[in-house]
Amino acid sequence: MRLVTYRHPRTGEQARAGVVQGDRILDVARLTDDALPNDMLALLTRGPDALTQLKGATTTFARQFAEAAEVPPDVALARWEATLLAPIPRPPAFRDFYAFEQHVVTAYTRRGRPVPATWYRLPVFYYGHTGTFFGPEVAIPKPAETRELDFELEIACIIGRTGRDIAVEEAEGYIAGYAILNDWSARDVQREEMTVGLGPAKGKDFATSLGPWLVTPDELAARQRDGRLHLGMVARVNGETLTEANTATMHWTFAEMIARASADVPLEPGDIIGSGTVGGGCILELGPERHPWLEPGDEVELDVERLGRLRNTIALPENGGETDAAPPDGG
Repeated sequence: MRLVTYRHPRTGEQARAGVVQGDRILDVARLTDDALPNDMLALLTRGPDALTQLKGATTTFARQFAEAAEVPPDVALARWEATLLAPIPRPPAFRDFYAFEQHVVTAYTRRGRPVPATWYRLPVFYYGHTGTFFGPEVAIPKPAETRELDFELEIACIIGRTGRDIAVEEAEGYIAGYAILNDWSARDVQREEMTVGLGPAKGKDFATSLGPWLVTPDELAARQRDGRLHLGMVARVNGETLTEANTATMHWTFAEMIARASADVPLEPGDIIGSGTVGGGCILELGPERHPWLEPGDEVELDVERLGRLRNTIALPENGGETDAAPPDGG
């Protein structure tokens, strides 16, 4: 299934859970006569049985109305009429890992430093801001403090069950689905902050894009081998292809990341586990000589096979003014 959180003129400002079926969205609560909740986080909290129930209801609906010219308007609506939010608009927690070796090696090489031995021993992550998640087709305000705005081509898994101290061998059973993730980054801010030995903080907490939907693991089973998804990945800026990669190049698997994240603490339904940037999946790696840092008006598209397309446009800072960052050589 492809699960979404959406808004529609008929529902006003209320965000609701839906299932994508062809060119329409089925409202979860109305499809199941309110047996399942209208909120994505509440739906995941019900556990795997709720998703099994939803899949059955979706299949029944498709069979029932396969030949029908019209479908119940309170249950189904045209996809183009809806506004998609991030599948989990405000996750309980967001951990972004550093799982692709090529990205790590290139990033450290550009700093003139070797990759720490610890990276090969432990999957490491940082905590992101859960209150600044964006969905597809919305504008991302450029932080006023930066002159080096970057995208990051990633995928994420969404946790579907509560668990603590989860074994690697059992971890995939805790995944409710996958989505494309863009970990927007202000490189100059990030670089300065991390000289202190903490972070990233303001270099990344202003925006994370997730979407366009949550794809359940059964939809991707044919592309799962050796604990890794094998999905083509593409990043474009203003229609120009900058990155072509594959999720199979992950060094650390999602199972290993989940095991690490859950050590001594519980993971909750709706928690987001980001993969980190695929090799070559950001301007930092490619170099601003390959493509300049992002500016208002730039359009960034991230495509991942079977996960869809996540597209956003950069907007002016929310204060409406110019950036007030120091020049690039200002330290």
